[in-house]
Amino acid sequence: MKLNEIKDNEGASKERIRVGRGIGSGKGKTGGRGVKGQKARSGVAINGFEGGQMPIYRRLPKRGFNNIFASEYVTVSLGRIQTAIDGGKLDAKATVDAASLKAAGVIRRAKDGVRVLSDGELKAKVTIEVAGASKAAVEKIEKAGGSIKLLEAAKEAAE
Repeated sequence: MKLNEIKDNEGASKERIRVGRGIGSGKGKTGGRGVKGQKARSGVAINGFEGGQMPIYRRLPKRGFNNIFASEYVTVSLGRIQTAIDGGKLDAKATVDAASLKAAGVIRRAKDGVRVLSDGELKAKVTIEVAGASKAAVEKIEKAGGSIKLLEAAKEAAE
């Protein structure tokens, strides 16, 4: 096989349809847009319009709100921490905190803090310093012989 002999498989790429090039082409005159009216013109933006009927986004009630002061945590499972320790990316003897998790590539950014969840199994004895943890995660960490320190109380005291 030579580089100049390489070609696509048959039917791998379609020819583009040249619209509005004479009646004989089958896509001439109106160019596949139908006949006159708003949608035959360019620059149409009528999404959500239901012909004068009250649109569904106005018929349905509004519900809930977004709390702009809510803390956004990055969640990390115990299984993911154990995988990083097994892979040699995290040191089990050192304290595991947001900075070490970021350096190990477990999380991309810390946001408002890290919250540990109990998915997976933790075998290593580790000391963890994070903003939050689920009750089940705390139990699993202590069962493995490790300890966990929650930083959330310190953050609230500083405010």
